[in-house]
Amino acid sequence: MNFHHVSVLLDECIESLNIKPDGVYVDCTMGGAGHSKEIVKRLSSKGLFIGFDQDKNAIETAKERLKDYSDRVRFIHSNFENIKEELEKIGVYKIDGVLADLGVSSHQLDEKDRGFSYMQDAPLDMRMDVRKDFSAYDVVNTYSEEELARIIKEYGEDNWAKRIAKFIVEKREEKEIETTGELVDIIKSAIPKKARIDGPHPAKRTFQAIRIEVNNELLVINKMIQDAVSIMDKGGRICIITFHSLEDRIVKNEFKELALDCVCPPHFLMCQCDKKSLVKVITRKPILPSEEEINENPRSRSAKLRVAERI
Repeated sequence: MNFHHVSVLLDECIESLNIKPDGVYVDCTMGGAGHSKEIVKRLSSKGLFIGFDQDKNAIETAKERLKDYSDRVRFIHSNFENIKEELEKIGVYKIDGVLADLGVSSHQLDEKDRGFSYMQDAPLDMRMDVRKDFSAYDVVNTYSEEELARIIKEYGEDNWAKRIAKFIVEKREEKEIETTGELVDIIKSAIPKKARIDGPHPAKRTFQAIRIEVNNELLVINKMIQDAVSIMDKGGRICIITFHSLEDRIVKNEFKELALDCVCPPHFLMCQCDKKSLVKVITRKPILPSEEEINENPRSRSAKLRVAERI
């Protein structure tokens, strides 16, 4: 199986994790195991690496690529929103670092039949975890016009959301929309030609929105961060790579919230909220890929890395 995925901000992530050889580290999104391998290489035989992925292809690839380190590696086929529960199942209650790369993997985009790409005609799917029944086909063919417009506007930040939703609903009245190619044609017909001349591919934002909806991508980020921080030892680092503004805003705000110490109104003479700061934000501004990396891997262009440390 050729699971191709170029690791984004690799050196920056490894440096930011401050890896201790005997520590316990979690990669929430292994993908092609690029980040994972660099973490594992820095662990001693007393260290432990735990890799999560909801894509079974990623799990199989990681097992092969990390087979030389089998004495210090565990794999979990699950969504990272279950990080705390899944770690408890294997007897892990404290960790020293967490990495999450929230982008869709190059492999998922390039594997035609997965239906993630608007550049290749394929069945409407977009499931990161193929064990789930709910797919892009269900979103496109069963959501109301209002629901479609909402997710395309919220998750895709597309100004043509209402018009795209209207065109989708009108077209599916003729016949069900079954492929990515059909959906791309509908989106193109909904967006006026002048608006399609500049900027990204006209289907990019809608495909992003549907993928996020299918995989519940945004709603699980906060839980993962909170749970990871709750079981992290002092000095442990959490490093998260995002690829669009919605994800980045969630991570930035969650880190900010966890860093707050007391949220009582200013007129209170004594703290009554008992809130304690849990992390120190290491990256006031996100770490961005270098020009060199962007040239070598154009998909890294929109990547942002944010880091916080448990206190």
